[in-house]
Amino acid sequence: YIWGKKSFDEVETYARENFIVINRIEDGFVRSVSLGSDLTKAYSLVVDKRGIYFDATQESDLEHILNTYKFDEKLIERSRKLQNYLLEKKISKYNASQYKNIVLKNLKVGQTIVLVPGQVEDDASIVYGANGMTNLELLQQTREHTLDAYIIYKPHPDVLAGNRVGHVEEEIALKYCDEIIVDASLDSVLELVDEVHTMTSLVGIEALIRGKSVVTYGLPFYAGWGLTSDKRKCERRIKKITLDELVAGTFIVYPCYINPLTDAICEVEAVLEAIEKEKKRYNSDIIYKIYINGRNMLSRKTQMLLRIILGE
Repeated sequence: YIWGKKSFDEVETYARENFIVINRIEDGFVRSVSLGSDLTKAYSLVVDKRGIYFDATQESDLEHILNTYKFDEKLIERSRKLQNYLLEKKISKYNASQYKNIVLKNLKVGQTIVLVPGQVEDDASIVYGANGMTNLELLQQTREHTLDAYIIYKPHPDVLAGNRVGHVEEEIALKYCDEIIVDASLDSVLELVDEVHTMTSLVGIEALIRGKSVVTYGLPFYAGWGLTSDKRKCERRIKKITLDELVAGTFIVYPCYINPLTDAICEVEAVLEAIEKEKKRYNSDIIYKIYINGRNMLSRKTQMLLRIILGE
């Protein structure tokens, strides 16, 4: 088992020579309350024996599922209920930011609203799915393709926390967007917008679930199936699928889920209920919120100190 696309040449060579299957592991798509980069425990993981979902250079188990799986009516109905729950409870991957009513300051009547979600620029999904594109390049290309739109830029929470790479200076970003939003939940922003323009962000599939148009500049796992407008193509993705099938494959069939209370393997619905309870506690219990924020801050400072010591 190897995390993500980390390279372990000796291990991989040994595995090939001895016919040992390598499984690659990554966070699932509904992960936790708080960031993974703060070392928060994950409630979902994917284990992939073909590749990994964000690596567009080869087939992954998820791509294989979406190309070949027979989605029966029972699974489709479960997918619809799951989507309704995600929408009703405003659940996304990290769930730490609070929902807010946002008023766009200079929006014109009838103006198209576009969200550009920032990403971690050295993340493997950018390296293997977007040819190393940067957040600034995404902003520039989005403005080029939507000259008259009201563009919102939402930096990635890991970048805002100082844990990862991808910061764009405010004065530079505002040359290509109309507003930068940092302190509101993803749902708060998604409910305002008409379109999402992204490299490979998971925000794209969350936007599809919310009925938004999605334009992809890289090649995320949800592109190429007839649900998005794509700047790049993938010849391996030969099937046209419905949103219900995409959600069923991505959230139900592909990942493994871990019950936060018992650490036992469970289904996605149990994790969603646990995250909803934890979200409510985080937003209503001031002592618990101080504890979580303090733990996260300690984690960030410790990681920063380690990077300085190691010269990274």
